[in-house]
Amino acid sequence: MGKLFVISAPSGAGKTSLVQALVAARPNLVVSVSHTTRKPRANEVEGREYYFVTPARFHELAHQNAFLEHAQVFDNFYATGAQQVRDKLAAGYDVLLEIDWQGARQVRRAMPASTSIFILPPSRMTLEQRLRERRTDDATTITRRLADAAADMSHYREFDYVVINDHFETAVRDLLAILDGRGQDLNSHRPELDRLIQALVH
Repeated sequence: MGKLFVISAPSGAGKTSLVQALVAARPNLVVSVSHTTRKPRANEVEGREYYFVTPARFHELAHQNAFLEHAQVFDNFYATGAQQVRDKLAAGYDVLLEIDWQGARQVRRAMPASTSIFILPPSRMTLEQRLRERRTDDATTITRRLADAAADMSHYREFDYVVINDHFETAVRDLLAILDGRGQDLNSHRPELDRLIQALVH
């Protein structure tokens, strides 16, 4: 039986790049492909980044309890298919969910044995810079993402572990330690996080 890991982060924290590095380093680790109602971006492929569905189909699946978790993020809905996760775990794969804090809360309720990790940026300035460098959002959207990021980051204590993505290689090493059961010093209640959160949220 595989293990279930949940990774959450505010937009711009570098989660996607970190997850790609983890999958490259751990052949037995697979990323669950989420359902979403948002439109695909130019480089995205159906079934690789997401399963793209209409709002009507999304709500139909939610009504059928087909999702392990689902949430509204900005103007779109996202969800994790329950059966696909259970099938992968039963086949012996470790499964990684890239979801927001709302979804992570639902997964912890449904599957208490899961391990949850929150990614933080090293500073608010770095977070804003990363959002601008992506060049996928206009100025208004970036401003909204920064406001929502502050709200997201305030939930960090709900997670088992917190990793700060300051130096990429260090963050990957920290995440691999958690996956291997060696992340005790990265727990979400360590005192040094308090000052960072104050700077990030306010």
